[in-house]
Amino acid sequence: MNYQTCELCQYEIECARHHVFFGSANRTLSDKWGMVAWLCPACHDLVHSNACLPFGDSYNLMLKQRYQKMFEQRHPAESFIKIFGRNYL
Repeated sequence: MNYQTCELCQYEIECARHHVFFGSANRTLSDKWGMVAWLCPACHDLVHSNACLPFGDSYNLMLKQRYQKMFEQRHPAESFIKIFGRNYL
């Protein structure tokens, strides 16, 4: 079993690797650039079902925004939009 702290709910539980930018090409890019979050089964379902947070945005969008910001801090010379084809901020 792979016990990690879920990135969304913060519980230490058995988590799965979630490719923040999923889909065929984006999954490969997520791996290449380290855009992978550890999520518990419940939070993983929330992200993939595009469930909304209490203030309106989806968990999926929140993770994408968080990881875009991290990418831009870690790789200032790279263009997130050129690589991932979209701006989530």
